[in-house]
Formats: sequence, C-alpha cells, structure tokens
Amino acid sequence: MADEVDFDAIIIGAGVAGNVCAYQLAQDGHSVLLIERGITPGSKNLSGGIFYCRVMEQVFPDFVETAPVERVITRNCISFLNQTSAVTVDYWDERLAQPANAVSVLRSKLDPWLSEQCESAGVMVMPGVRVDEILWEDGCAVGVRAGEDELRAHIIVAADGVNSFLARQSGLRGKEPEQNLAVGVKSVIKLPAGAIDERFGTTGNQGVAYAVVGDCTQGVAGGGFLYTNEDSVSIGVVLRLDDLVASGLSSSDIHDHFLNHPRIAPFLEGGELLEYGSHLTIENGPAMAKEELAKPGLLLIGDAAGFTLNTGLTIRGMDLAAGSAIAAARAAHAALEKGTFGQEAMDAYPRDLAESFVGKDLATYAKAPAFLENERMYTQYGPLLADILHDVYDLDLSPRRHIVRTATDAFKKSGLRLRSVIRDAVAGARAL
Repeated sequence: MADEVDFDAIIIGAGVAGNVCAYQLAQDGHSVLLIERGITPGSKNLSGGIFYCRVMEQVFPDFVETAPVERVITRNCISFLNQTSAVTVDYWDERLAQPANAVSVLRSKLDPWLSEQCESAGVMVMPGVRVDEILWEDGCAVGVRAGEDELRAHIIVAADGVNSFLARQSGLRGKEPEQNLAVGVKSVIKLPAGAIDERFGTTGNQGVAYAVVGDCTQGVAGGGFLYTNEDSVSIGVVLRLDDLVASGLSSSDIHDHFLNHPRIAPFLEGGELLEYGSHLTIENGPAMAKEELAKPGLLLIGDAAGFTLNTGLTIRGMDLAAGSAIAAARAAHAALEKGTFGQEAMDAYPRDLAESFVGKDLATYAKAPAFLENERMYTQYGPLLADILHDVYDLDLSPRRHIVRTATDAFKKSGLRLRSVIRDAVAGARAL
C-alpha cells in the first residue's frame, strides 16, 4: 500500500494543532505532509495570546525555555469595566511560574518555530497552498486536491481553523449557528519592556492577563482581553456574532472604544501599533465539539473541531488544540501500524479524546457559554459593584453606614431583582 500514496498522513493547517499532530506522527516514523494556506505558518492566526502550556511539555520537553514565548503569566485579573469606573479582582501567585502554567505568545513567532521543529523531525511543510477539496474513494478520505495537483495519503487530518470548509465539505458539520461563533478584534501595541513592568507591576519575565467584561463591549455579549508580552501588549475584544449583529454596532468601533477607555488608555500611552486584525472565532466550543470528529481516513482537530473554551475566567484554545492533536496522532499511528483506516480505526480518536483533559474539561464547562449569555453580566453587575465600593470609599463627611446597608441601597438602585441575582448565582456555580 505504501506505493499507492505520497505520504502516510497529510495535515491541513499549520497552527498549534496541525504542527503538534505532524510532529508526533513524524516522531513515530511516518511520512507527513503539512500544508498551510498562509504564506508562512502563523501569518493568518489571530489568537489572543495566552497559552496554557503544560500540555506542550509532553511534546517538546523544556517548551517554555526553548520556544519563543513572551512572558510567564503569574497574575490574572478579572475586571468589571464601567463607563467611569472599574472593579477588578487581581490574583498574583508565584506558584503559577514554577512550573509555568501559562505563557503569553505571539503566533507570528510561535507557529513558525513549531513548523521548524516539524521539519527537523522530517515533516514536509508546504506553505502558501490552498487545499480545494478532500479526495474520497468508497467513502474513505484518500488524499487532497490543491489546484490541479492531487496528493494521496492513508490519513487526512483537517486542522484548518474555526471556519473549516473541509469539515463542512466532508459532512462532519454544517453551517454553524451564529450564537456559537464570535468576532475577535485584536491589536498588538509595542511598548518598552520597562514601561510594561512599571505600568503593570511585573518583573523579569513575569506577565499579567486581564479578562474584562462590561463597557469594553458596549453591552454586546463577549469580553475584552489584555495580555503583556515581552515588549508589547495584546489587547482586543471578542464579540458574540449574533449579539453583535443585533446591536448594529461595528466590531472595530467597539475595539477602539475599549482601547480608549480612561482605565485602559494609560496602559497603552505612547505605544506603537504593530498588528491589527479581525477573525472569526468560537464562542460555544462545547456545543461545536459534540459533533462528529472522524470519518474513514479523516480526523478533525483544533479549532476546526470546535475546541475552544471560554469560562469568563479563562479563554482556552491552544492547549485544547494541542491535546486534540496528540489524541489524533495516537489514533493515526495505531491505524497506520495496523494498515486499517475505516470508521472503527478512526473512532479511536474521539474515544481517546473523551478520556483526556480536553474532553473532560469541555464536559465540565458545558454550561459556561449559556451562563455568559446573561446580559446582566455586561450591563448591571459592574455598576452595582462600583456603586457599593464608591459608598465605602467616598468619605463625604456624612455618617458612615454599615456595608450591608450600603450594599442593600445600591442593589435597590441597580434595578436588579433578587430572584434574578439568586438565579444567576446558581447558574454560575453550576457552570463554573
């Protein structure tokens, strides 16, 4: 059968998922072709930039020390942003650095490095090529067509991103509902490393990640993010597609509104715009990941399979992509060793995945997307917290009141109903 194919496996998409899968299969001794539509790996990716990276140590020992990461994230801030105020929970812990739990990355640096590791392992990397379709014979994927060229392989792995036309073309998924998708708009702002340390209170290679809700999205479901890199910051918004359309607002205007907020603008003052872009992303990963992941000769991994998870506290994608790639590589290796590529052989992948941290975390947080649809998260809770704290800290010479009375009065003015707050608290506890 080896004479009938050009490669053992063809992988489409040189993001984290595609690179990790290609590298693993090459390490197992298989011939692998990695095709990337972009001019270079990483040229099309717009990830926010926080990589929960411990999974990568399974693939590349000493990943944090050898890969082009930016900073090790030791502070995580959750901020309710209002028009003229902000309430922030600021968590710093040295334990998050030893070993590193999360790092900020720039995909324009990381993805080429990953592809270089693939090439060193024997993978043929082919950038600047668009795959037009998957080739099928007797219901089994047997290759790909790119323009007039056809290349054959025993196994095809689709890692072509959230808007995967290969997944739709193969029948593994249909057109995704708008509520499952979001629009991400991001800028990378260059700042001196010293200025970042001074403004964010960081030292050495330690960094901070902000998750923001409220005025940053002007009431649209979604949130803002702000991550420190070595000598730049990544900042932007993620907006649920259906809510954005209903609002009539422009995603770029919301992005600019966030960057110009009086609480945010001082972080960016004097910075130079290095990158700006917008991209479709996943809003409800657990719902998307419930769909089929495999057909005879075909596996679906990474964003193409819906592996993104937003809990409001963390936004994860790259670690889930890497985990899915590892599971897919194991299944592909076993199939190649046995020479069987039917549905039963391919189904080893979703079974393995369901038992991994990827499948279990998606199941644990399956209710998180529905909880984050609550409009009160973006409109009323932030001002309520700010009003309570304003009354605590605004010493205007009037007699002070007990904080319970202060909170009760602020709650009454907020327009919130006690029943709604209790319901939201229960939903949050179940979702998170």
